[in-house]
Amino acid sequence: MVGNPVIDRPHQATLGRSVTLFRTFLTEQTDPDGFYSALAADSVRQLAAHTPLSGRTVLDVGGGPGYFSDAFRAAGAVYLGLDPDVGELSARGAYGENMIRASGTELPVRSGSVDVCYSSNVLEHVSEPWVMLDEMCRVTKPGGTVFASFTPWYSPWGGHETAPWHFFGGHYARRRYSRKLGKQPKNKFGESLFPVSVGAALRWAKATPLADFVAGYPRYHPSWAMWIVRIPGLREIASWNLVLVLRKR
Repeated sequence: MVGNPVIDRPHQATLGRSVTLFRTFLTEQTDPDGFYSALAADSVRQLAAHTPLSGRTVLDVGGGPGYFSDAFRAAGAVYLGLDPDVGELSARGAYGENMIRASGTELPVRSGSVDVCYSSNVLEHVSEPWVMLDEMCRVTKPGGTVFASFTPWYSPWGGHETAPWHFFGGHYARRRYSRKLGKQPKNKFGESLFPVSVGAALRWAKATPLADFVAGYPRYHPSWAMWIVRIPGLREIASWNLVLVLRKR
């Protein structure tokens, strides 16, 4: 195991950074270009605190329309992204360079072939999140880095656009959204949105035989608030977004 397995300090985790990210976060659906570009740039800096990126091959599981592609290339990485959703892949027009359509639970990538396997806000959209994490470990080279972040179900944004009604149940929140707005939410509970907890993710990370657990921490929090992830119950509500970092064995 490398370093502190729970609070490995991320890059410049200041209160100012947290405030900026949370403000940007509120514009995800009204200004996706601004939101995802800012998140991608911050995420690359965060990942770079754990592993060098220049000249490294990065596989982005759930890369969507290519915002992360731009940021990783700017950092000098060799980028390959995939996403199972045609709508996500083409959200900015044509598919981005080196973007393919594929499932995160069946990665069409040779075992031990990438330096870094990365995923941002995808696990909660996968019905078998632990299978996806196993696959991410499989395709990573020995000594390589696996970095995955997701929105915990019981966090304030766990229901995504149906929040905060997801606290009364995912199906209820989905029905309420449809009744109020006359359309289905983008993230449909039971189809494209599933409950994933901080506790379950940490248990998987500590138990997997495929990689060593390096760190787990709230993605958007300042460094002095990292302790939240140590407290069962509180961490489910207050983490907002959890990062898992592992080193492939």
